[in-house]
Amino acid sequence: MKEWWVQVGLLSVPLLAVYLHIPPPKLSPALLSWRSSGGYFTYKDQNIFYRDSYGAVGSSDIVVLLHGFPTSSYDWCKIWEGLTQRFHRVIALDFVGFGFSDKPRPHRYSIFEQASIVEGLVRHLGLHHQRINLLSHDYGDTVAQELLHRYEHNKTGSILINSLCLSNGGIFPETHYPRFIQKILKDGGLLSPVITRLMNFFFFSRGLGAVFGPYTQPSQAEYWDMWTAVRTNDGNLVVDSILQYINQRKKHRDRWVGALMSTSVPLHLIYGPLDPVNPHPEFLQLYKKVLPMSTVSVLDDHISHYPQLEDPTGFLNAYLNFINSF
Repeated sequence: MKEWWVQVGLLSVPLLAVYLHIPPPKLSPALLSWRSSGGYFTYKDQNIFYRDSYGAVGSSDIVVLLHGFPTSSYDWCKIWEGLTQRFHRVIALDFVGFGFSDKPRPHRYSIFEQASIVEGLVRHLGLHHQRINLLSHDYGDTVAQELLHRYEHNKTGSILINSLCLSNGGIFPETHYPRFIQKILKDGGLLSPVITRLMNFFFFSRGLGAVFGPYTQPSQAEYWDMWTAVRTNDGNLVVDSILQYINQRKKHRDRWVGALMSTSVPLHLIYGPLDPVNPHPEFLQLYKKVLPMSTVSVLDDHISHYPQLEDPTGFLNAYLNFINSF
């Protein structure tokens, strides 16, 4: 019996070692095309991926897209072409720790750093003297709130914000309900490095699927694209560090909610009401109470946390109606 356990133990060691160092999946043709259509700029010593498409002739409008957690700029792929038909420049980036950007570890990931990276990209593109429309989702909403705070307080290097459209983000910590696994990971401890290294496609797709509506689930290929973007540069190993943004939202609530409350910038919300992370009606009631000057577009009842992927036509129409309203 003892020899049997020894043999199993000896066999499991190399198997576990192989499993824990599984190479990331190969990029699909769609992801390859997305990456090849973009480029990189350097923020401090980090390589940051971005896309910059020239679009509508006769328009000078610029839109910068800020993606959510745990995905990437590829979240905007379904509305990209529609945006280029309205805007002169359509720009998106992968935040540090996400997508095709560098994913340093150990590293203290913060919303403040991500906002500075967005400012750095705008300077890199020579657009720091031009007015920018911001369109954000989830994690990107909080980055947008920090950018808005800097703009309202005339901080050096801040982006000149022309308008801000938020979507399905944890704008208010008190109405934000992170997933169970996120709570475990953000609190650190001994479990975090184990969980991040054991994370695989099955658990990732199951977890992410829970925040999509039952009728708007991504295809298997789309799940693989999301997972591949996470696994690029071992991004699964920094998820717990990035998740500190949940604690940062609580700590800096007054700063970030205050920026929305005091701004004169045109403000809009596009909301998928089936969202379990920012649930209806609790979230929407608080939003309308705290930000009565903001306009709101509520999408169909079956649209959940990723509205730009679940209902790209509805999302795009809502956004363009907002942009064209001023």
